[in-house]
Amino acid sequence: MKKGGLNPNVKLKLSLPPPNEVSFAKFLTQSGTFRDGDLLVNRDGVRIVSQIDTQPPPPITPTDNQLSLADIDMVKVIGKGSSGIVQLVQHKWTSQFFALKVIQMNIEESARKAITQELKINQSSQCPYVVMCYQSFYDNGAISIILEYMDGGSLADFLKSVKKISEPYLAAIFKQVLKGLLYLHHEKHIIHRDLKPSNLLINHRGEVKITDFGVSAIMQSTSGQANTFVGTYNYMSPERISGGRYDYKSDIWSLGLVLLECATGEFSITPPVPNEGWTNVYELMVAIVDQPPPSAPPDQFSPEFCSFISACVQKDPKDRQSAHELMEHPFMNMYEDQHVDLSSYFTNAGSLATL
Repeated sequence: MKKGGLNPNVKLKLSLPPPNEVSFAKFLTQSGTFRDGDLLVNRDGVRIVSQIDTQPPPPITPTDNQLSLADIDMVKVIGKGSSGIVQLVQHKWTSQFFALKVIQMNIEESARKAITQELKINQSSQCPYVVMCYQSFYDNGAISIILEYMDGGSLADFLKSVKKISEPYLAAIFKQVLKGLLYLHHEKHIIHRDLKPSNLLINHRGEVKITDFGVSAIMQSTSGQANTFVGTYNYMSPERISGGRYDYKSDIWSLGLVLLECATGEFSITPPVPNEGWTNVYELMVAIVDQPPPSAPPDQFSPEFCSFISACVQKDPKDRQSAHELMEHPFMNMYEDQHVDLSSYFTNAGSLATL
């Protein structure tokens, strides 16, 4: 394996738990409200309050149309993670389905910060291309987040059924993903930092939405940069792996890798020995930094598709196009006259959830 690609003077910023964890009890008020900075969450809901206000914050109270944990019934568990589970739930009075993310808060400091960040982003995001958060609660040691239910599961699930996705459908799918990134980057000043097939959800209406903001970074402006090292290594941009500063263009690298994987049915960064996989994470990271950027085979795909991939996966982030520029790329509109029906495609080709 080639060893010379990473600068020996740059230390990879691998996240490790701090030696002295802060007690979770520090973030609870006497009334049982979870408070972290300007974020307050209790059994009645979530609120973000000003830290410069000298007056005590008003209590969080339910509104007439607010969802309540008492008004939902659990149907089944639809996902599990390191810090909690996702349940399919149904509202008792309207019969509407939701996804309920339940996170036990006896967790390390870094995870608590990630959850706080996710709650803040969920609270402020209103976009048809981002999974909607209806309400969040803290009660009895757990954070519960009521989310829009996407009955098609994730793009990763869908790929297991179809193996590959053809260009017309890819253009329709990733136009929605780009619109979501455009909203996050330019309106909310958010870098997602963990864009991957399992964080792109689909439904029977043909909608594609971005989810999971546990490792997202909120920037002060559209020119902001970050330098923390979090997210999924496979789709991480070279500048992030090298420990350098990065911005919204790091999400564009991830977008290109996800799109190419959907088109070819295979992850696009190849191991040193074909068909043997990666020996360890470090080997994968070296390959992302050292290898030439991946490309779409020109004999299998249109010039427009190949050009779009190239615009996303340039090694130097300055050479990558922004979400706004990619929206104007010819690939995004070349199949519009075919009137692609993603609703039928997701329903017939995949395996939508049955209740």
